[in-house]
Amino acid sequence: MEFVKSNKKIIAIALALIALLGGYAFYHYAGLTRSTENAYINADVVNVAAQVSGRVTAVYIKDNQQVRKGDALFDIDPEPFAIALQRAEADLAQARQNTRQDNAEVSVARAQVAQMESDLANARASYARDRELVAQHFLSQQTLDDAKTRTQSLQAALEQARAKLTKALATPQKPEERGDVLKAQAAIEQAKLDLEHTHVTAAQDGQISNLSLTAGSLVGVGEPLFALIASNSFHIDANFKETELPGIHPGQDVDITIDMYPGQHFKGTVESLSGGTGTAFSLLPAQNATGNWVKIAQRVPVRIKLAPTDAEHPLRIGATATVSVQLQ
Repeated sequence: MEFVKSNKKIIAIALALIALLGGYAFYHYAGLTRSTENAYINADVVNVAAQVSGRVTAVYIKDNQQVRKGDALFDIDPEPFAIALQRAEADLAQARQNTRQDNAEVSVARAQVAQMESDLANARASYARDRELVAQHFLSQQTLDDAKTRTQSLQAALEQARAKLTKALATPQKPEERGDVLKAQAAIEQAKLDLEHTHVTAAQDGQISNLSLTAGSLVGVGEPLFALIASNSFHIDANFKETELPGIHPGQDVDITIDMYPGQHFKGTVESLSGGTGTAFSLLPAQNATGNWVKIAQRVPVRIKLAPTDAEHPLRIGATATVSVQLQ
């Protein structure tokens, strides 16, 4: 009996020591980590939209397909944009033709001014001679009056020709300075850009998701058509209680388990901590200035960068995870 009692006492002491050591290990480990199950996989998502309106003529992708940067996604009917480019090129040709015509008008106006100046100089010289001859009674006063009238008429004509030349010179003579030419050139560049936008390609590597686009569909500018989940952009948004944030900072190692892969561990790094709680950025923030307010610990999103995973463990946006941040 005494032997049995002695064994029970030893077992009780051993169990107590084990419990003590287990408790110490638990609290020691808990003090070195911060864990939460409120964590979800996320990634950078590009909402693909058309930059020009039109009818879709071809779709080169399927839903959930992997694409590389530069791969063709879909085409929009290019014919209206090709016509717009031809019209812009015609407008530019007309603007340049107008430039040549204006330059010709300037040359004609210069020649007219030169001719008028020469005629006026001759008329003035004739008037001066006629005045001397009239003074000597070799010509009549009527002849002198006619010469004066002609001189005055040529003076008025010269002023009109100079005004015409000034008006012609007011229009820029170099094509690169004319507003109609610059406008036509800008229209050509826009038409070329619109034509290029009828062939839509992937902006980066990723996976097509939520695709419902088909040939024959009419699409508008900026209308989201499907999503492109960017490769190597997967991360985890872990929502820690505000009381758990002390000690968490960027650069710390994180152990991750994802529910869709039981028993599989992934590595990550704390990338950043949000500047506010999750409710602070909601469409309807909580109104705490009420009489029935109850204090509840809020959660703050912590962004965790995932290390690249292998092809056997593809990640999915929205999948749940458990994260443990190593504080030391």
